[in-house]
Amino acid sequence: MTKEQGTKPIAQNKKARHDYAIEDKYEAGLVLTGTEVKSLREGRASLAESFITIDRRGEMWLEGANIPEYLNGTWNNHAPKRKRKLLLHAAQIDKLARQTQAKGFTIIPLSLYFKDGRVKVEIALARGKKEFDKRQSLREEQDKREALRAMRYANKQVR
Repeated sequence: MTKEQGTKPIAQNKKARHDYAIEDKYEAGLVLTGTEVKSLREGRASLAESFITIDRRGEMWLEGANIPEYLNGTWNNHAPKRKRKLLLHAAQIDKLARQTQAKGFTIIPLSLYFKDGRVKVEIALARGKKEFDKRQSLREEQDKREALRAMRYANKQVR
């Protein structure tokens, strides 16, 4: 059997990019059971209400992520919203813990994907946006869309 190559996206946390200003990104491994992996291969997952915590022992956990039960699973199926351990180097976890305690940052999951056959989570060190920052971001995106639309219309008129 050939080994998988490349990346395959599973789920994205679109609301996180709207609610938070992303400072730094990391890639973390994820400890999963067999039925969770099978459910993820079907592309079924949600990071909408998920968050990341660091416990006293220096371990990082993904909480609130919804990986639905595998439909063909048996009695040993997994719990959909259980805590899942993240795999990072100890130095990275220490650095993230210091930054979240001192500067008012938080750690959020951005996306869940397969990379060379293994499940990875893209996490970010982020700072919450204020309401006016969110409105400003939306206004900038809308202005970009209108400019592109105007350029497309102008290009059609030239021909």
